[in-house]
Amino acid sequence: MKAARSAAALTLLLLLLAGCGSPAAGPESAPPPAPSATGAPADPTDAAWAQLMTPMNESAVALLSLAADRSGDTAVRRWAAGLRTSQNGELARLRPLLARMGLPDTNVHEGHHMPGMVTADDLARARTLKGAAFDRFLVDRIGGHLRQTAQVSRSDTGAGTRPDAKRLAAALVSARRAEIARLPAPSGAPG
Repeated sequence: MKAARSAAALTLLLLLLAGCGSPAAGPESAPPPAPSATGAPADPTDAAWAQLMTPMNESAVALLSLAADRSGDTAVRRWAAGLRTSQNGELARLRPLLARMGLPDTNVHEGHHMPGMVTADDLARARTLKGAAFDRFLVDRIGGHLRQTAQVSRSDTGAGTRPDAKRLAAALVSARRAEIARLPAPSGAPG
């Protein structure tokens, strides 16, 4: 059991480190998590997971929000609106978790290019697209977001120690399975 937990923690750490290698990232190290409201320090794995999931969902919401005006497919617009609501619901659970862990609700990954993260460049590109081209771009980027956040959340369910974080991570893994199954095939998508 201890070896499996160590392997899961290592996997999560490697996923985080691999994705944080942006030119803007410097050699600085993150301070240890602050004590939670109960006085116990936040588990580093759970803290890293929550601090990653929050900006990942925020950037996904920003991209999903563009679908109302840019999508050329009614089904894609409906899907994006529903997923945006779901992602905002997750944020409403992640932010209090950060607070309970004594962590700030700030994006510690600002400027990092990580797998599954919708970047500022992605948002700028999306704003230049319309119709089927936007829909293909949206589904591709959000599909990557869903797969990566499922993988990172699975790692936390095995390596984290906080019951509240592990419950939320497990709920996100379950939600991602359903969300990935509902990824639309936009009209005009290659066969």
